[in-house]
Amino acid sequence: MRNFREELFKAETLARLFALTAILVGLAALAPLSTATAPLTITVVNNSDRQIRHFYLSPANNDQWGPDQLSEPISAGTNRTLNVSWEQSTVKLVAEDQDGCFMVQTVEAAGTLTWEISSSTARDCGD
Repeated sequence: MRNFREELFKAETLARLFALTAILVGLAALAPLSTATAPLTITVVNNSDRQIRHFYLSPANNDQWGPDQLSEPISAGTNRTLNVSWEQSTVKLVAEDQDGCFMVQTVEAAGTLTWEISSSTARDCGD
């Protein structure tokens, strides 16, 4: 009777160990699928003679922009600091000025960054 109990205990322990291993392997497989959002601070310095009316973020290799990050325009000669969450190592910054022209810059998304827009920053006005 004692051997039977010992064998039963070993079998139950082994079954629990296999179940725990399966759970841990499953969790390890899912870990890379989750994306962590990291805080990103972006300061847009508007040293141009035009108002920046809209500001968007996009993955570097994508033209599908996210929502407008500005609640009000950035006047010429001023700056705005935005705190956003970002999930990728690079970010495409897209600013639209008062003329409907776009300025784009792709940068590493690390902690704090500054984008200075001047009157000589290349613009895409759809011409």
